[in-house]
Amino acid sequence: MVGPALVLFVVMLVVPVCLSLYLSLTDWDGYSANPAFVGLKNYVSLTHSAEAIRAGWVTLLIAAVGTVLLSVFGLGFALLVNGASRLNAFFRIVLFYPHVLSALVVGFLWSAVLGTSGVVNGWLTSKGAEVLPFLSDPKWALASLIAVLVWAGFGVNVVLYLAGLQTVSKDLLEAARIDGASKRQTFFNVTLPALAPVVTVNLVLSLVTLLKTYDLVVSLTGGGPAGSTQTAAYLILWDSFHNNALGFGSAQSVVLMVITAGLALTVARLRARADRGVQG
Repeated sequence: MVGPALVLFVVMLVVPVCLSLYLSLTDWDGYSANPAFVGLKNYVSLTHSAEAIRAGWVTLLIAAVGTVLLSVFGLGFALLVNGASRLNAFFRIVLFYPHVLSALVVGFLWSAVLGTSGVVNGWLTSKGAEVLPFLSDPKWALASLIAVLVWAGFGVNVVLYLAGLQTVSKDLLEAARIDGASKRQTFFNVTLPALAPVVTVNLVLSLVTLLKTYDLVVSLTGGGPAGSTQTAAYLILWDSFHNNALGFGSAQSVVLMVITAGLALTVARLRARADRGVQG
């Protein structure tokens, strides 16, 4: 039974990674049959590319802010809709629904809402207020992108936290109540420590997902204005297929892969260390 899974792993992960590593050492344009070997030239060029560096910082900012917001709001809403009732079941479905939609569709929908002639600005102008530059100002556009990413993704966090809340020992909660612990004390001393594994999974999944943000950027901002919302993944696809520089794009993808793996492992280790500290 291990054989098919191993073949799938090699074909879908190992081979593409090895191919990217090879292409990152060439000047392949996507058409030539025999790309020239250039060694580490693409990586050196990457360190001098202002556009790539800016895209890297934008990606890290989106990942950091988005991960925190997803975790906080995800846990908060999970606590609100925890419990068996028809109303809670309805809210769970509504909260998860944005995740079902394609990111491209989500981007187009929010573009119609936040655009200069969109629903929000249409309502503001009808009230005599000024148009807000949600997608036309660099700072507003980046904030809008993060907000839409959180809106689209936090339903998964809610579901995972809800599953985690079901595993919290009812005996411990009852003991804390009998001992006179407040709701705040019970949450921080009983509920939150019990949710530590779920918190780790949520943090890692959110971080990895946000670091490879691409399709929502395409449909919502197109990387603009002035490259303010251009993420690393967006730039990789742009350089690879629009600029016909697949060698340079492959080098960017390798760097992004290493950074993503490193950050994910770091978060997991920090959470594990924190858990051991709590248990100790």
